[in-house]
Amino acid sequence: FEPFDADEYIERLAWRTPGGGSKGGAEAFDPKNRVRDVHERDRFTVSRSPDLRVLPLASVCVLRCLSCSDRILTLTMICSHPKQIKEAADIIQKLHLIAQELPFDRFSDVKAKIASKYHDLERQLIQEFTAAQRRGEIGRMREVAAVLLHFKGYAHCVDVYIKQCQEGAYMRNDVFEDIAVLCQRVNKQVGEVFCSPETVMAKLIQSIFENKIQAHVKERLDETRNSDVEQYLKNLYDLYTRTTALAAKLSDFNLGSDKHTFLSKLIKNIFSCYLESYIDMERQYLQSRSGMILQRFYDSKNHHKRSVGTGSIQELKERIRQRTNLPLGPSIDTHGETFLSQEVVVNLLQETRHAFERCNKLSDPADLPKNAFSIFLLLVEYLCVDHIDYALEIGLSAIPSADAKNANLYFLDVVQQANTIFHLFDKQFNDHLMPLISSSPKLTECLHKKKEVIEQMEVKLDTGIDRTLNCMIGQMKHILVTEQKKTDFKPEDENNVMIQYTTACSKVCAYVSKQVERVRRSMDGKNVDTVLTELGVRFHRLIHEHLQQFSYSSMGGMLAICDVAEYRRSAKDFRVPLVLQLFDTLHALCNLLVVAPDNLKQVCSGEQLTNLDRNLLHAFVQLRVDYRSARLARHFS
Repeated sequence: FEPFDADEYIERLAWRTPGGGSKGGAEAFDPKNRVRDVHERDRFTVSRSPDLRVLPLASVCVLRCLSCSDRILTLTMICSHPKQIKEAADIIQKLHLIAQELPFDRFSDVKAKIASKYHDLERQLIQEFTAAQRRGEIGRMREVAAVLLHFKGYAHCVDVYIKQCQEGAYMRNDVFEDIAVLCQRVNKQVGEVFCSPETVMAKLIQSIFENKIQAHVKERLDETRNSDVEQYLKNLYDLYTRTTALAAKLSDFNLGSDKHTFLSKLIKNIFSCYLESYIDMERQYLQSRSGMILQRFYDSKNHHKRSVGTGSIQELKERIRQRTNLPLGPSIDTHGETFLSQEVVVNLLQETRHAFERCNKLSDPADLPKNAFSIFLLLVEYLCVDHIDYALEIGLSAIPSADAKNANLYFLDVVQQANTIFHLFDKQFNDHLMPLISSSPKLTECLHKKKEVIEQMEVKLDTGIDRTLNCMIGQMKHILVTEQKKTDFKPEDENNVMIQYTTACSKVCAYVSKQVERVRRSMDGKNVDTVLTELGVRFHRLIHEHLQQFSYSSMGGMLAICDVAEYRRSAKDFRVPLVLQLFDTLHALCNLLVVAPDNLKQVCSGEQLTNLDRNLLHAFVQLRVDYRSARLARHFS
């Protein structure tokens, strides 16, 4: 074929027309008069076509060409020829542009025919592109897309491409994986087909987000939003996490200059209606779930929670009893139940941890510290107040009075479990809350709240421990009162004492040994030494006061020294230097009960007794049965 010349072709068409052609015909056609008319009209019309400016006689040629209908039919034949499609498209485009300059009243029919042919060709091109895409003919797709680029329907071509490349793409159960694979495949192809691949890729991703992902999210969330809040929150977290992860992968593609903002807007459009109400639903669920966990535990214990209100008469009684140890009504028998549960604590912390994770992902960055703090307050309410503090209150009420006999001291078990829970609570605070608030003003507020809660519970723990130690001393005192006989230290037969230490001493030491082990199991760190020091000091005071209630013969004094040696052996179990020192001094004091009168002054000035108050030394010497003898009094004075 010879090269196609549009001007020559139009001239040939016009020549065959009556009155057409530049040389005239059967019906006279005066081109100069017609051109003058066109120019006269165009003085008042701004030409929109560069072709009209470039070709001064284009109007004349078109008028010749369009004066009869068979010219349009000829164009139809050309447009239908595959090899001539580019040339036909070029003609139709130029005619379409020129026709827009023609007055509607005189050329309405011609303008309509051109428009019809323009749309027909556009439709044919899109159909050809679609067929080529189905056949996988990248080269043909590229050719047709290049032609369509100058047509109004180019955007429709892109839409068709986007729709068609998604057909059969979602075959897995995992829609996000399907999308990732699809976009990876299409990203390689668009550069070979379209002249602006980043635009096409961005439009594909927008279509996927606004249709496939949005529909998937809506279906997953709407089915559980009102029926299963727990599953709804899990689904929301999962869907949002996977959507943002997908967006991160897609950001590797060329999507234009501001692709991160583009992807963020797509995500926001899908999830904004869900994220607005997220924290309210999170808090409502956490409240409901935490309350249910606690109630299930108390139901399993067949326990109806007591009201532990502030400012009540019960609280006033409790304060009085804490400070005076007066028995204001009977203590509660908990039968060894601490009302603390490791399982409950783990469940509460786990629910809160999940809430922190969702809060971190689903909260607006500006609201994150505030939302995290609101979750922390719920943890404080249900774990620290409703569970731990309640158990401490019950435990305090269950501590018997100091003079109770055979008292079961379960408060140390409460202390042990409370310590374990404190460690878990503190770990979650540091691991899951701190990262969410560390750079915000809420950090100070959280630390203050945590300190306040722990201090309140420590006061109750200290009170309970103090009263428990009083009970221990009360038990020891009861053993001494019931087991220690006056004749133990003033035997009737001085020469027939067969025991190494008294029965009272033996039982007290056995009791002390058990309590020391209980303290070690219940406490940790420096608390062990602190409590054992206090217990050891009280234990020493009790034995010291107890020994001063008896009179001692020479053999009785020796037995008292043996008892104190046994008490000192028990004191070693405390592993507290102060306690051992106290019993060493007591042991030295007991030597005053048996030392020969002539040696009293020497013993009193010994290393262990020299710094003691002289009245204390005198008090011990007075316990000797031979104290009233003039000789002893003279040696001590």
